[in-house]
Amino acid sequence: MAVSRLIGSQYTATLSDKTTTFTSSGTFTASVSAIDYLVVAGGGGGGGQYYGGGGGGAGGFRTGTNSPVVAGSPYPITVGAGGSAALIYQTGGSGSNSVMATPSPITSAGGGGGEDYADGIAGGSGGGCGSSPPTPNSGGAGNTPPVSPPQGNPGGGDAGITAVAGGGGGASAAGANGTPGGAAGGAGSPSTLSGSDVTYAGGGGCGQMSVWGLSGGDGGAGGGGDGSKGAPTPVAVAGTVNTGGGGGGAGYNPANPSNVSGAGGSGIVIIKEPDGTWSAGGVWGYKQVFKQTVEGNWR
Repeated sequence: MAVSRLIGSQYTATLSDKTTTFTSSGTFTASVSAIDYLVVAGGGGGGGQYYGGGGGGAGGFRTGTNSPVVAGSPYPITVGAGGSAALIYQTGGSGSNSVMATPSPITSAGGGGGEDYADGIAGGSGGGCGSSPPTPNSGGAGNTPPVSPPQGNPGGGDAGITAVAGGGGGASAAGANGTPGGAAGGAGSPSTLSGSDVTYAGGGGCGQMSVWGLSGGDGGAGGGGDGSKGAPTPVAVAGTVNTGGGGGGAGYNPANPSNVSGAGGSGIVIIKEPDGTWSAGGVWGYKQVFKQTVEGNWR
């Protein structure tokens, strides 16, 4: 790697592709004038057991290219936590927002919590409804607050079927409506920004109610947790860390009121500085040039 040339008091440098991944909150300092990004919020926790809990909604999924920044400027990055797991008669906690506070700021909304007995909670993707015979329930709204393109999808409702729970919404698909065979979480969306093809922001599956023969649901692709299904998955599964996946819903187990749902998975922020040339203003000493080159900022 080498600095291209000296022009007066400036270096003209060529930047290699550089990707910075935030799995927790921090600060991003730009080296170029435009970036590509992925911002995924924390997923919602699954609903607690009343009969069967709804799956947690995935965290909002937002991605884009050529977003303007100022080279050398620091920008705060917030990575949202996943929503809390729920005990009996409790709603799953909603996930926290992830924020890239650049000049054109991007906020992805936390996923909505799954419900134990009522309508799912709105969020980046909505939580699935809880099981509450004979009252009909709906999934929580997705893409809340609204952005374009949408950051997520709604959770599943009960579709008028008594006692079933819904799956949590995912980045690319709504959570499934409840059926006696269970309700899966909605699928997430893929991204290659990290250098690998990874799917993020899947919704959580609903929990079972075995005494009525109602099954739990699978988590959606992209880190969604499975709902409680009895053996071999007697306990709901948490959303995968740093995917924004929703947690699985708790299953009805009157012998074990401490049976909890799955917590939501934390979010992630990935920033890519594409290949390009830029001018580094000011007078640069050899040690400063060497440091920038060794760290991969210049070549």
